[in-house]
Amino acid sequence: MGRLTGWFPVVLLAVLAALTFWLDRQVQSGDRARDGKLRHDPDYIAQNLAGTNIGPDGVALYTLTAKSMVHYPDDDTTYVEAPKLVQFRPAGMTITATSKNATLSSNGDHVYLTGDVRLVRSAYENKSALTVETTYLHVVAKDNFAETDRPVRIFDASTLTTAVGLEFNTETHILKLHSNVRGQYAKPKRAQ
Repeated sequence: MGRLTGWFPVVLLAVLAALTFWLDRQVQSGDRARDGKLRHDPDYIAQNLAGTNIGPDGVALYTLTAKSMVHYPDDDTTYVEAPKLVQFRPAGMTITATSKNATLSSNGDHVYLTGDVRLVRSAYENKSALTVETTYLHVVAKDNFAETDRPVRIFDASTLTTAVGLEFNTETHILKLHSNVRGQYAKPKRAQ
């Protein structure tokens, strides 16, 4: 028993040293978390924004308007509320994309549109306006590619197509519908 009593202060000091070391590590990791590197805080916010991208020939390529835009430096993403993108195409055609929200990847190559997603190709030449509606759309700008795994509605003046999921290449104009594809055609009415 005498030996145990002799070691008690040494064991107590070792436990106190270990506890002190552990507390020091907890406090230091808290300091690192407070520097903002691990938090998802915005570094800039823009309200009611509007911008136009002009090509080398001075012609507008597209316009972007939004209620707000917030950038997060920790993952370099951008969140956009109520975006409206209008792309100007040859022959006076426009393609307008709107949604409740959008998230852009760090380099802007990937755009994720969510909530009431609507794409409208304006009428041009002898073609009526074409509309695509869904709840989610992933756009890969550099590859001219868009996809969704959600229900979609595609309609113009005489057709209505519904499906679940789509892939669309804007360069080749190839549209793939994944499943549950349904279509309706109504003969256009002639003007009298």
